[in-house]
Amino acid sequence: MYIFWLIIGVALAAVGGDRFVRGVVEMSAALRIPPGIIGATIAAFATSSPEMVVAVLAATDGAPELALGDALGSNMANLGLVLGVTVLLAKVKARWADIRRDLPAALFTLGLLALLVIDGDINRVDAVVMFAVFASWLTWVTVDARREASAVEVLEDEGPRHFIRDVVTGIVALVAAGRLIVSAAESIGDTLGWDKFIVGTVFVAIGTSTPEFTTAIVSARRGHAEVGVGAVLGSNVFNTLFIVGIGAIIQPIDVSQPSTYVAIACGAVATVLVIPRRSGDLVFARGLLLLFAYVAYVTVVITTRA
Repeated sequence: MYIFWLIIGVALAAVGGDRFVRGVVEMSAALRIPPGIIGATIAAFATSSPEMVVAVLAATDGAPELALGDALGSNMANLGLVLGVTVLLAKVKARWADIRRDLPAALFTLGLLALLVIDGDINRVDAVVMFAVFASWLTWVTVDARREASAVEVLEDEGPRHFIRDVVTGIVALVAAGRLIVSAAESIGDTLGWDKFIVGTVFVAIGTSTPEFTTAIVSARRGHAEVGVGAVLGSNVFNTLFIVGIGAIIQPIDVSQPSTYVAIACGAVATVLVIPRRSGDLVFARGLLLLFAYVAYVTVVITTRA
């Protein structure tokens, strides 16, 4: 029964995330926010809305470790599954000019997290530090985006009149999905004898990464793969700093250092694998390496956490 509710939660997360992303982009266009800012910030962050809902619900339920596992697991799912599968299914070009800001930022945030967990927890002071770094990065993104063109049209614009419906529908679906995913995942973890970090990494992360998967596949199919790559990297920065931070600010997170450092190291390796060749191509073999990195991550985390 818990598996059934988890599947329903994942489905709701996919639908809700897609609706919310579309609604936010349409709303931003209606309010005449520059398209570069929409593509570089709002569209990327909106795809992390399921992780944010799960983090809040998990922390308020006394399970912030699930939020940490979800954030780090989602980072790996974004890179290993989402981007890996996208590279295998479609031709992906990711010029250095398109990722010069977000790829180093994704690596830096992982390094910051590694420093913050040295004392064995992520407390509210750590959360404030993460929010401050996130605000600095967001300012950089916003200023930089004003100078860049954006290909945000990959998310079909149905017209401004639809954005209220999409945003409201998306939020309702995401909240319901978050509640189902958290409850079902905790119950499955108890049944299997797994702790909340592993449950977040294995079960919850895949479900909450569905919006990134949709964005990446649609972007690649329509010839704007750089948008999907940018959304994945931007979402990973958002997950590491904001999602973990919001969980810790609600309730400090006890950290299992071995599995957390494994997650951070695997995330760094997968991020480096996104660096394109001189031609800008992410080739088929790179997709296989990304998928292998994800499988290795899940295997090692479960082994070290057991």
